[in-house]
Amino acid sequence: MQDKKPIQSYKDLDVYKNSYMASIRVMKEVLPKLPAIEKFDLADQLRRSVKAIPRLIAEGYAKRHQKHGFQKYLDDALAESNETEVSLQQCKDIYCIECNELLAAYERTGKQIFRLSQVWTTFKLR
Repeated sequence: MQDKKPIQSYKDLDVYKNSYMASIRVMKEVLPKLPAIEKFDLADQLRRSVKAIPRLIAEGYAKRHQKHGFQKYLDDALAESNETEVSLQQCKDIYCIECNELLAAYERTGKQIFRLSQVWTTFKLR
């Protein structure tokens, strides 16, 4: 088993990397397929929620030394991840946009955020 490198930046967190890459895919693969009538509703909400997840993780990481600083941002990131899942499911069910891989990616992201929030208080920075 290969040892992981020490976490020295939010960019080292798998959940950041995964949520960032998934957000790029949503922006390129799903949003262009939505009809114009969704420009100010579903598309706008999805655009904001996918961008928010990696941003919240990065911003929270800067406050990781505060007792509840990082936790609040992880809670918000989890809420945005759940919102993204619902929006993607709506894209799939209403507009027949194939996005099963992205749905799975955001389900995984939600689990990663939850696990990170559980272990962070006992995690030792190197």
